[in-house]
Amino acid sequence: MPDGCYADGTWELKMHVTDLHRDVSLRVTGEIHIGGVMLKLVEKLDVKKDWSDHALWWEKKKTWLLKTHWTLDKYGIQADARLLFTPQHKLLRLQLPNMKHMKVKVNFSDRVFKAVSDICKTFSKSPVILSTLNNAPILPMVLYSSVPQLAARGPPNPLSPTTAWFGDSPLSEGNPSILAVSQPISSPDILAKLYKSQSLLDKAKINQGWLDSSRSLMEQDVKENEVLLLRFKYHSFFDLNPKYDAIRVNQLYEQAKWAILLEEIECTEEEMMMFAALQYHINKLSIMSSGNHMNNREKEVDEVDAALSDLEITLEGGKTSNTLVLHLSQYWCTFKDITISCYKSKEEAHGTPSLQMNLRGCEVTPDVNISSQKFNIKLLIPVADGMNEIWLRCDAEKPYAHWMAACRLASKGKTMADSSYNLEVQNILSFLKMQHMNPDPQFIAEPAVTNDINSECLVSPRYLKKYKNKQISARILEAHQNVAQMSLIEAKMRFIQAWQSLPEFGITHFLAKFQGGKRDELIGITYNRLIRMDASTGDAIKTWRFANMKQWNVNWEIKMVTVEFADEPSLAFICAEVDCKVVHEFIGGYIFLSTRAKDQNESLDEEMFYKLTSGWV
Repeated sequence: MPDGCYADGTWELKMHVTDLHRDVSLRVTGEIHIGGVMLKLVEKLDVKKDWSDHALWWEKKKTWLLKTHWTLDKYGIQADARLLFTPQHKLLRLQLPNMKHMKVKVNFSDRVFKAVSDICKTFSKSPVILSTLNNAPILPMVLYSSVPQLAARGPPNPLSPTTAWFGDSPLSEGNPSILAVSQPISSPDILAKLYKSQSLLDKAKINQGWLDSSRSLMEQDVKENEVLLLRFKYHSFFDLNPKYDAIRVNQLYEQAKWAILLEEIECTEEEMMMFAALQYHINKLSIMSSGNHMNNREKEVDEVDAALSDLEITLEGGKTSNTLVLHLSQYWCTFKDITISCYKSKEEAHGTPSLQMNLRGCEVTPDVNISSQKFNIKLLIPVADGMNEIWLRCDAEKPYAHWMAACRLASKGKTMADSSYNLEVQNILSFLKMQHMNPDPQFIAEPAVTNDINSECLVSPRYLKKYKNKQISARILEAHQNVAQMSLIEAKMRFIQAWQSLPEFGITHFLAKFQGGKRDELIGITYNRLIRMDASTGDAIKTWRFANMKQWNVNWEIKMVTVEFADEPSLAFICAEVDCKVVHEFIGGYIFLSTRAKDQNESLDEEMFYKLTSGWV
């Protein structure tokens, strides 16, 4: 060099050791490998400490340098880079579906899929598909930065009583079995302070908070001690066994309970009172059994097994009929296989029908009011240019249950000969039975009887504005008569089943612009279909079944998702306000569950999951 020094090709690499809050510089060359860098760094620190969990994090590129045999040159690291030497396992504060906060050590360098899988193994040995929500303004103590449109309303107080109520303790300090016990809501103020989405557009904006399962927490700007929501992401609950899944059943119940109370899913007034009665019953049994919950589990399971065996029912003299008959004011209708045939009169039923409808791929929505004896079924049947709307009107519960079960199975391409038909009918009848009220509408419970109900914590806030607490308590007591004999685990299972029976169950909403469209629309994704929806009403415009899907892929340059079907034109849309990877992963996740974990009863296969979420079917 002009100054007489020799050039040896070395340069200064700047690093920050997070544990020690200390900056360190090493003179290196581009040929040194990452393992060698860490070894030199630890030698220079000269601090007696277990550094085995530490790794290098490149802030600017948001990349973990985990391939220790790679050189600095191979990673593209030069003198302007700043690296962090930091532990891979860090504390994370998780809010579970029951709203309880837990401190858990999580590997911030693992892909989110693996990190969540490890968390679930910590909570329970039962395989559970859960995922995290980041920066979604659903509950207190969650960051708002990613959803500025909703943050403008004003976030709840971060020091809400919710934290004091549930606590914020490390999992290691308690027994994971406490996650199997439901905790009653102690004050209506808790409900009043929690975020409630005002429209379908709000729900769609919230869903941009789902984390990418293929990237690590650090790559998605999650910080140590940050609060994330742990929720059941995919609404496909296969192999739900009360005998082994006490934690899973309870957390599902809790997620369903809060979805009802915060009006994330619509239900009728009768359904709300039924849900409130089940909550009241579960709260009472939970308090009674809190001291000896595990001792009572075996007894409860035996009761549930007996109840499930009673679900084996027969039709019409012990034989399952493949044909249903319904007399409408406009038509005489028969249902056979997956087709409804309509005739002008009963006498013409042996001739050519005036109208025939194939229900494969249709939308089936109940329209029921027990008190007014209304038992209607709304069918949206796919046609080339959209959906045909058909209404079926039944005159009693039993024919309604048979027709509703037949329509649901037909929408999936199954007939009444399918083994699940009888069970579906019985579930619908049970769901209706739980909504029956005392025949005397003037029934008012004695104050001494209603003192323990705490009705303000059992129904959504809009009903508190509509009725007095005494009236709500009386309605809950009436509905409770239908569920009072249930065991604790059975009541939770019934609550989950009733939640699944609601028309809007399991629909995750996103904003999207369809190819050829000029404005943003709603797309709904469920366990078995994609739905193009009216953003103002939520009505389905067009439905595509996963069963008819050939493949899907993403043009990552323009962020367009394209889905191809066996017998329909391709579907293409661009996601708005959310990375298309999130929508892509929802589709792949449901395909994964239906093709692997459900049909073949296999454990979670991370490699297969990522093949599917990459568009391979």
